[in-house]
Amino acid sequence: MGTVIEDWFALRSLLEKHAGRNNKIVSTNGVFDLLHVGHVRVLQAARCLGDVLIVGINSDASVRRLKGVTRPYVPQGERAEVLAALACVTYVTIFTEDTPVEMLRALRPNIHTKGGDYNIDSMPETPVMAEWGGRVVALPFVPGKSSTRLAELIESAAKGES
Repeated sequence: MGTVIEDWFALRSLLEKHAGRNNKIVSTNGVFDLLHVGHVRVLQAARCLGDVLIVGINSDASVRRLKGVTRPYVPQGERAEVLAALACVTYVTIFTEDTPVEMLRALRPNIHTKGGDYNIDSMPETPVMAEWGGRVVALPFVPGKSSTRLAELIESAAKGES
């Protein structure tokens, strides 16, 4: 079971201890609004790449900027708590920017992962990770699984549609 740590300075201190034991630090990020099997599979795959998995989640304000005023469905503290309960997650943190670039600079993981639906060559994370010799890895995408799709299914069911 993981731990939610919002203070990046405190988290960086813990990560330095892990690195001192030659543990490989892996990170990923996302909104994680309605947790689904696609999220779980990506998180498990990310953890398999290293010894420690940090999950950065977008703050509520960041989600509203990226997804619109009706999102997030679940507040950031609850999203963080749910993710921290997963066995594959070591730490969860929250970032207020629209990308995890500043979080990555503060925490300096060895590997940063994203779902395979992203083009890693065009992501702002890729050159940032290269600053300290880190790399970005695309993980297998789980087709048809997204929080947006799940919300659409729930809305259709509520309206009595099939």
